[in-house]
Amino acid sequence: MSTPDFNLLVTLDAVLTEGSVARAAKRLRLSPSAMSRALARLRETTGDPLLVRAGRGLVPTPRAIELRERVSQLVQDVQAVLRPATQLNLKQLVRTFTVRTSEGFVENFGPALIARIGKEAPGVRLCFLPKPNKESSYLRDGTVDLETGVVENTTGPELKMQALFRDRMVGVVRKGHMLGKGKITPARYAAGKHIAVSRDGLGKGPIDAALNALGLERDIVTIVGGFATALALAQASDLIASVPERHTGNLRSHMHSFELPVSTPMFTVSLLWHPRLHADPAHKWLRGVVMDSCAALR
Repeated sequence: MSTPDFNLLVTLDAVLTEGSVARAAKRLRLSPSAMSRALARLRETTGDPLLVRAGRGLVPTPRAIELRERVSQLVQDVQAVLRPATQLNLKQLVRTFTVRTSEGFVENFGPALIARIGKEAPGVRLCFLPKPNKESSYLRDGTVDLETGVVENTTGPELKMQALFRDRMVGVVRKGHMLGKGKITPARYAAGKHIAVSRDGLGKGPIDAALNALGLERDIVTIVGGFATALALAQASDLIASVPERHTGNLRSHMHSFELPVSTPMFTVSLLWHPRLHADPAHKWLRGVVMDSCAALR
């Protein structure tokens, strides 16, 4: 079976609406001969004359009357699909967005993010998922709408991304800890009991490499999977947590933070999404809200 010419739907709609070949031709900006050829094709395709002579005018056949409303709706639906998206109405938007992010991001940036979304788009709900690994298949298959993280070689090359903020590692202890007073040297820092943060359980990173270069080594007594957990442990003990500064700003507000006595590289936390959502108005709005919320917490 041959594929039908969907352009004929527009012609059929004009003919049935106008009830006149001449008026239909004018509406479609076709010459009389081109309109006559198009009507002939319609009659052949539908197997019906559609319009028949009645005195000096034309009248629709029962088949034409049956098709009139259906064809008109089909043409309107096609036009709606092909025209640019209408302006987003946030007050009427009802949608759930899934965001995959590391522990600490929600605790730190979540309150301001949720508050703004609730004010601008009360029908929008955020679903936060933990990020135990850097696998990007969740963005590809549509399970996740947005993801935050540090872009690495394993990040899918097709993904869109936007930098959220630059960050660095800082040391954190409870109020009244011995590291809250005096100069913190590499040796003094290394001599304490430490919490390491690692999703793979290894516990070694740039801090350890910098200390090793000085002939020092941290005494890591426990390894946890997230920064919020590390800070909770440090606040309730004499353990030392080393966490990203901006990523954990709110979480450290009642603790003592200090600059690390060794040099470690800064890193960029980015927002990632799949290209298929890049032009979606609601998704674009949400990306802007996330970026604004992160920029507001300095």
